[in-house]
Amino acid sequence: MHIKKFTFNPVEVNAIVLWDETLECVIIDPACFYPFEEQELKTFIETNHLNPVRLLNTHGHFDHLMGNAFTEKTWGLKSEIHKEDNFLVEQASNQAAMFGMPMTKPPLPGSYFEDGDLITFGNSTLKVIFVPGHCPGGVAFYSEADKVLIGGDILFCGSVGRTDLPRGNHEQLISGIKEKLMILDPDVKVYCGHGAETTIGAEKRNNPFLN
Repeated sequence: MHIKKFTFNPVEVNAIVLWDETLECVIIDPACFYPFEEQELKTFIETNHLNPVRLLNTHGHFDHLMGNAFTEKTWGLKSEIHKEDNFLVEQASNQAAMFGMPMTKPPLPGSYFEDGDLITFGNSTLKVIFVPGHCPGGVAFYSEADKVLIGGDILFCGSVGRTDLPRGNHEQLISGIKEKLMILDPDVKVYCGHGAETTIGAEKRNNPFLN
């Protein structure tokens, strides 16, 4: 499986494209805000002859949804998200306005996934790991075959997702990370929703929130 990370919008969200030898790809948290970011995503997909087949969101905070409308319009993909974050999708444009970022109301999701669901594309499979706390519907996407975790805003390099936003829960987040993510192989590479990549092993050793 191949991975391309883009860092988009003023909040610097890491948008992810995954694909394999079939050239089918999934787009995770398309966060493009500016027209040049939309063009960058489109050009990459077209230049590499990729076929986008799914649009996935790790959670419903507005900064991760900013490219959903563009992705749906360009490739005809309806977003998929955990149902507990549907209310955040509905509030996204208002939340963005509070941060001074005008945003068209994102399309409502086309479907919802649950903890443990398997998301397939091409010859690849991602497992949905439900870890609420940063928000009610936060998930990570895990490829066991490739030892890759797309973690959204659950876990960061040396930190964890903030829990001071509506319906955040710090204790729930920490227990979920320890019970569901820290049990993965230490070599698993984590692509975070913001900032640099890390590994499960590095966070087990060094993350002050988990020790």
